[in-house]
Amino acid sequence: MLRKWEELPDFMQTDEVRPYYDSLNKKRISLALKRVMDFVGGIILLIILAIPMAIIAAWIKMDSKGPVFYRQERVTIYGKHFKIHKFRTMVNNADKIGSAVTVGNDSRITKVGAKLRGCRLDELPQVLDLISGDMSFVGTRPEAVKYVEKYKPEYMATLLLPAGITSEASIRYKDEAELLDAAYDVDRVYVEDVLPGKMKYNLEAIKKFSFFGEIATMFRTVFAVLGKEYE
Repeated sequence: MLRKWEELPDFMQTDEVRPYYDSLNKKRISLALKRVMDFVGGIILLIILAIPMAIIAAWIKMDSKGPVFYRQERVTIYGKHFKIHKFRTMVNNADKIGSAVTVGNDSRITKVGAKLRGCRLDELPQVLDLISGDMSFVGTRPEAVKYVEKYKPEYMATLLLPAGITSEASIRYKDEAELLDAAYDVDRVYVEDVLPGKMKYNLEAIKKFSFFGEIATMFRTVFAVLGKEYE
């Protein structure tokens, strides 16, 4: 699943990305196992979650007007644009009336949406993105296009792998919405303060990538959702 260096997009063939590429290139068996886990795990989860997801979909439709899914364009491996699958937790067309990131007291969040976001149930439909290969269980969270356009050269190394449902950065920044709550300019604070902190963890994860390390991150995510705090 890792392309040859010369086959990478031009914007990724840089001195800043090369060390991360060389590190991943030595771990092709682990990368293959990662893709198998994403595909097989995605199929199994889709079967298990089909009925709960149908119930949630009906709940969303009864709560507010608009589609069941939120399909914002995001960026994944090699800079590919895709439309992520998430349950809609905000009023319809929320991205047109506010920032692409969400703050804690965001008035756009619906009543049902607040409950779904609290347990991260809004992300269940991403099993479809797992199966397609646009996402992985573990990896850098898929950013909106406008934020990727502001990436520093080194940040492009995170696009060597598919975007993820969870990551060490997701665990550490699980209260990101609250962090941005008091910001006057949410987009500026996210790009200048929050994103660099998250990228520190994302880039470190690529350097230390291993198949079993990703399984450990998945378990840490479950504990974080259940309330465990990590420092």
